[in-house]
Amino acid sequence: MDKLEQFLTRAEALLARLEAVLPPAPAAVDWDAAHAFRWRKRQGRGYLQPVPATSSITLGDLHNIDRQKGLIEQNTRQFVQRKPANNVLLTGARGTGKSSLIKACLNAYANDGLRLIEVDKDDLHDLGDIVDLISQRPER
Repeated sequence: MDKLEQFLTRAEALLARLEAVLPPAPAAVDWDAAHAFRWRKRQGRGYLQPVPATSSITLGDLHNIDRQKGLIEQNTRQFVQRKPANNVLLTGARGTGKSSLIKACLNAYANDGLRLIEVDKDDLHDLGDIVDLISQRPER
């Protein structure tokens, strides 16, 4: 056995040992499985997990937030139509309808290509990786 063969044999053995302790590569994202996704981390690796069942709330179900609802809906409509739109930051006390408003917009515009990715506040530093992951996707 020459030196190259010895090296390759040792390299294969080393790779086999490494593969035994490394986490498996995340599965490819099934973009057709859902309109909403969660950014998950497992053993230091991030991946998008489909959320197949989301709330069925509609914009019409939301009351006493007409001004905010109108602004968000108009901005979202412009966004899915690839027209100028703003980033949105919703603030307010718990229970004031922030999440419901977002879910209602998703339901209203999912068929137009709108998608939702939920990111835990502890994982916000991964936003660059998430943007890289979805940058070539046609959905909004």
